[in-house]
Amino acid sequence: MMNAVVEANRNTLLSGIDVVDVDAHYTEPADLWISRAPARWKDRVPQIREVGGKKVWCIDDGILSDSIQPFCQIKKDGTKTPGLEYMGYLPEDAHPAASDVKSRLKVLDAEGIWAQIVYPNLLGFGGAKQAQIVDEELRLVSVQIFNDAMAEMQEASGNRIFPMALMPWWDINAVVNEIKRCHGMGLKGINTNSDPQNHGLPDLAEAHWNPMWAAAVEYGMPINFHIGASDQTMDWWGDQPWPSQSEERRVAISASMLSMCNIRILANIITSGILDRFPALKFVSVESGIGWVPFMLESLEYQYKQYFTKKENFLRLSPWEYFERNIYSTFWFERAGFAEMVKRVGVNNVMFETDFPHPSCLYPEATGFLSAELAKLDMETRGKIMGGNAAKVYGLPARR
Repeated sequence: MMNAVVEANRNTLLSGIDVVDVDAHYTEPADLWISRAPARWKDRVPQIREVGGKKVWCIDDGILSDSIQPFCQIKKDGTKTPGLEYMGYLPEDAHPAASDVKSRLKVLDAEGIWAQIVYPNLLGFGGAKQAQIVDEELRLVSVQIFNDAMAEMQEASGNRIFPMALMPWWDINAVVNEIKRCHGMGLKGINTNSDPQNHGLPDLAEAHWNPMWAAAVEYGMPINFHIGASDQTMDWWGDQPWPSQSEERRVAISASMLSMCNIRILANIITSGILDRFPALKFVSVESGIGWVPFMLESLEYQYKQYFTKKENFLRLSPWEYFERNIYSTFWFERAGFAEMVKRVGVNNVMFETDFPHPSCLYPEATGFLSAELAKLDMETRGKIMGGNAAKVYGLPARR
């Protein structure tokens, strides 16, 4: 629980601010898909089965996850366990707020958070995990059932929990239809695969994706690239750490490098011409921190001047200008020089997150943990980065 001094500081610094956490996760219940699937799909949609004497998540005849651990490091008694112990948890070991709306709202209230943006676990942070396992029709059914469930959760939360809609990215026409459908259900943003070229599709710079960008602009749905949003960027144990590193060290290295993967994605977005064709598009780099942003933009500015010599490659704006107009990034763990960093990145382009209930999440004292750094910022800046920017980007309703 939050101590009295921290709570007093938090209440003072965040007085009058509706805090929005722009990155949290949802542990999908065992019956999420089978309870909503039409009869012909019930045996094929994601569900828990016993395979080889072990319970695993399956889709059709394939395995989605070789365990049923709930992707939650917060135990049901409210304690956060260190290290990799959480990997052996079962759903009944996890804090109920991982899956239950009422319990999640109690956590938000205790942490001083008004609203929360939510991402999935099981189908992948960008919905790519099922791509190599099942046919496109089953994928679409599974994504749509998930989005239906998320719209139900948003309503049940009294419009305080806002899940991002997964996209059927393998079919551009289905993407456009799903954006329209999800907007009609009240969902506030899009969560998609950052590297469709790894699945035989055009990369996101190509005109193939123009209908998705146009629909996102038409319906006011920001595009979110959560770290690990593709096969290429989801690498917990593989190429980043040296082979001799211990398991815990490998995870620490990989978790840090996952954040860095979004540098590549944003550099491509900025230089691709997408933002010239669709100047009203909004992109959010999720769970990637903010400290790297000035370095990336300064590097792009310099290299742009060195290498962009052909007129057809010229951009209408500079990399910094595109970022200021179209792109947002999220922070949670950064402390050293934080106040100055916010100013360098841009007070209108920074948003707060907790990553609840994942291992690296801010819990407990999610907002109190920031008190020393927030105190260095004026009230207007605190209001923007702790909630105002998010409310504007996602078109969140006013607090009742």
